[in-house]
Amino acid sequence: MSRNKFPPKPRHDPDAGPVYLYGIHTVRAALDNPRRAKRNLLATPNALTRLMEGGGTGKVRVTETSPKELDRLLGADAVHQGVALEVDPVSRFGLDDIATLDLVVMLDQVTDPHNVGAILRTACAFGADAVITTARYAPRETGVMAKSASGALDMIPLIEVRNLGDALDTLKKRGLTVLGFDSEAPAPLKPREDAVPLAIVLGAEGKGLRQRTRELCDEMVRLDMPGPIKSLNVSNAAAIALFAATAGR
Repeated sequence: MSRNKFPPKPRHDPDAGPVYLYGIHTVRAALDNPRRAKRNLLATPNALTRLMEGGGTGKVRVTETSPKELDRLLGADAVHQGVALEVDPVSRFGLDDIATLDLVVMLDQVTDPHNVGAILRTACAFGADAVITTARYAPRETGVMAKSASGALDMIPLIEVRNLGDALDTLKKRGLTVLGFDSEAPAPLKPREDAVPLAIVLGAEGKGLRQRTRELCDEMVRLDMPGPIKSLNVSNAAAIALFAATAGR
């Protein structure tokens, strides 16, 4: 019997259809988020047992399924661990919705969902108050982004702004110092010894920060790398930046 060498296509379109979160940590965080609208929990018996170890499922409908069915729904590349949750996209916040902003990460047209998810996870781990993206040139919430965030999508506010420049001006008025990253910046990144409120601004790989964004930054720094590779994935750069930013706190 010949076997199809191509993996099955997902049954839903992640760019237009319902949002399915998958993976034990990601689904657990979504179930624990009171702001998240949950519609249907699909789980194998074993995965449901593991999920319940971290808490209940609330009033969400639970449908028993199989790994093969989840592969068909999500695509063969999705590491679902036997569980998927159909949800509405997480609520996006505005700048005025967060009372305290002492440490934020701003993304200037970073569109890759893996990178944005990983940055959310890192920002949450370092105690950032929010991650800020623009309404355009930012990824739609998908299972891929949520899986990369490993639950952080439901733990840290994701702020969406129409104009990054206006948002930077607002943050400055609220007392934050804006620190921009650029490979050609004159000063190297150093661990900060103060606890000044900080906005860390990162651009997309390749393009970097736009000129207007650079002009609005209070300081511009670069990551010095003595090795043969001179650039890092933006999510790795975010981790180094957050480590340096919080060194004096």
